[in-house]
This record gives sequence, C-alpha cells and structure tokens, in this order.
Amino acid sequence: MFVTFDHLHSVPGWGARPGYCHRGARALCERYGLDWAAIVSAGGIPASVLLATGDALAVHLVEHAREVSHG
Repeated sequence: MFVTFDHLHSVPGWGARPGYCHRGARALCERYGLDWAAIVSAGGIPASVLLATGDALAVHLVEHAREVSHG
C-alpha cells in the first residue's frame, strides 16, 4: 500500500481540523532518517516504511490510508 499526501491531509487528528501538517511530517522523516524530498517527489511513501518506524502517528496514518482505500 502507498500512503499519499491525500491521506496525510485527511487523517483524523486531535485538533480542530483533520490532517497532519507538513512541518510535523518533515520532523518525523528527520527523526527516522526518511528522505522528505523523495517522498514529495513520489507523492507518498510505502506503508511498510511508515510502519517500520513504530511511531504512533505514522501507524495511525497507515490505518487511515487502509480504511479509506478499502471503503
């Protein structure tokens, strides 16, 4: 499965609006050694890469992507 920016922008969050911000996504990438520029260029990232981080926000994003992809 491929997690896209549509998923990033629509994931249910804990604030007033849905979605994760790019600043936070870039910080997550930096924390786990992921190439933000490559993710932007590709339009997303494989779910397996996000899951491998073990980060709760990344896992939540993958779960959201699965839900919307499987209706």
